[in-house]
Amino acid sequence: QVQLVESGGTLVQAGGSLRLSCAAIGSIFSINAMGWYSQAPGKQRELVAVISSGGSTTYADSVKGRFAISRDNGKNTVYLQMNSLKPEDTAVYYCNANIKRLPALASRDYWGQGTQVTVSS
Repeated sequence: QVQLVESGGTLVQAGGSLRLSCAAIGSIFSINAMGWYSQAPGKQRELVAVISSGGSTTYADSVKGRFAISRDNGKNTVYLQMNSLKPEDTAVYYCNANIKRLPALASRDYWGQGTQVTVSS
C-alpha cells in the first residue's frame, strides 16, 4: 500500500507564508512526477505546481514568482513553499505523485487527503 500524507495547511493572513509537505509512505520502488493541486469551493481541482523526478518544475500562472515546489527524493517528500499569499489562494491543496510500487508494475497516480489553506484579507 502507498499513502500520501500531507501537512502544513492552516489559516494565514494575506501577505503571509506557508510551507506544505507531502510524504509518500509505504512500498515504493520509484516516484516520477510529484505535484500540488488546489480546489476552491465550487471549482474544479487545478494544477498549482509539479516537479519531475529530475527537478524540472512547472507552475500555474497565478502562482509564478510566489510559490516554489521542491522535493527530497531520499525522503519521498514534496514541498510547496507559498509566499505572498492572497485570499484567492484559499482552497484545499492536494498532493499528487506518480508512483511505481514494484519494478514489474506500471506506475499510477496517488492522491493525498487534502490540506486546507485559508488566507484572510
